[in-house]
Amino acid sequence: MRPARGAEIRRHELAAFLRSRRERITPEEVGLPRGARRRTPGLRREEVAHLSAVGVTWYTWLEQARDIQVSVQVLDALARALRLDASERAHLFQLAGATDPTPAANCPSVTPALREMLAKLEPIPACIQNSRYDILAYNRTYGLLLGDLDAVPPEDRNCMLLVHTNAEWQAAVVHLEKTQRLMAARLRAALAGHLGEPAWKMLLKRLEESPAFRENWRRYEVVDARSKSKEFLNPHVGLLSLEHTDLWLAPDVGARMVTYTPRNEETRERLEKLHEIACGR
Repeated sequence: MRPARGAEIRRHELAAFLRSRRERITPEEVGLPRGARRRTPGLRREEVAHLSAVGVTWYTWLEQARDIQVSVQVLDALARALRLDASERAHLFQLAGATDPTPAANCPSVTPALREMLAKLEPIPACIQNSRYDILAYNRTYGLLLGDLDAVPPEDRNCMLLVHTNAEWQAAVVHLEKTQRLMAARLRAALAGHLGEPAWKMLLKRLEESPAFRENWRRYEVVDARSKSKEFLNPHVGLLSLEHTDLWLAPDVGARMVTYTPRNEETRERLEKLHEIACGR
């Protein structure tokens, strides 16, 4: 098959896939009014365009299988607007001839040995993150530390996103505004080594929806990594006083293991209880 012919077939498959997923979502599911004169079985094209923050004409061309370039940021926005699961998201990127930059798609840096280390640290909450704050892996106690992380889609498991958009996480962070400002400064410092990378651009575009992030980002503050004390108000066991430590896993300051050790005996006991709750789920 000629390459041009193959690309044309993929565009038509992509158009059909988008239409099928658009038609299965009701307006009520995404908080839109149905209206009295709706003939479309699901969402209208302009509604998907609005939810994805892309132009109506551009999205229409996409469903018409026009030969246009699709960025990974737009594909990510469409995947979220259409509520695609992991398999559907992977299919969307494959049809578009793009590589999904989210670590949810592929985490080769998280080896079986690292996963065993996370498990052995219980009841100490621990996870593996990259410099973009993506949560690549975590143990059971960490999964319940600030909310139910298992209930969060893999592509949304990012500490920056969660601390700015997730109500459970925001309620659990005792010093929320200070934490958001510090995290923005750390992200700014890390960004210098990743300018123009699709995954970083995709994350920043999503974070721009948060007024708190926009305000902190405009400060242009930068800080390096440091160990620090944290306080979380856990919905299961109450107040936790913890010491945050980053254990770097690579010399280029990429992935790191994040641990939260108890600062007092009361917190130690509460972490043990939280671990028991996590194991009983």
